[in-house]
Amino acid sequence: MGIESMGLRESKKQETRQLISDHATRLFMAQGFEQTTIAEIATAARVAKKTVTNYFPRKEDLALDHHEQFTASLATAVAGRAEGESPLAALRREFTAALDARDPVAGFAGPDFARMVADSPTLTARLRDLHDQREEALAVALAETAAAIEASSIAPRAAAALLGAAHRLLFRRIQELTLAGRPNDVIAATLAPEAAHVFDLLEGALGDSPTATA
Repeated sequence: MGIESMGLRESKKQETRQLISDHATRLFMAQGFEQTTIAEIATAARVAKKTVTNYFPRKEDLALDHHEQFTASLATAVAGRAEGESPLAALRREFTAALDARDPVAGFAGPDFARMVADSPTLTARLRDLHDQREEALAVALAETAAAIEASSIAPRAAAALLGAAHRLLFRRIQELTLAGRPNDVIAATLAPEAAHVFDLLEGALGDSPTATA
């Protein structure tokens, strides 16, 4: 198979994945996550049920379709930080950028989506699991820093626990304000000083940890 054919095939797969995701989101919003079946999604997207489950093995991932980007986000920020930039500084910078961009990965998903998640025990549990996975990925990234190699083995996990909890709090804060009916611009303006305070607290808490601040 030529490179061009492979590119077309991947493009077609991505289009199908997006089509399924779009129809699933529409149905979830209209009738609720728990009430919507895979069969209904397949019918709406005009594909087989097996096609839906091939692209999305878990029903929850149809709703939380940015899950891979979400779980990798903190680790990616640490791994891609500028030379001389500390992991904590990189995470602060990335969160500020996410606020400016109204990034869905940071929690800016709109009131309908926020309500759908809040009303679904399954999605709420899955989101907790994704937060845990994100923290674990961050711990691995911190453990790979030069400073961490010289520190104790527990240090990256301890730093990731604090950093992960802070990001979880900020995500929930965005969701909370969204459900309260605040527009995104107001949410971002509210979160900017709150997030700055959180990161200042983290700097104080992690000030002696080379894993996060070196």
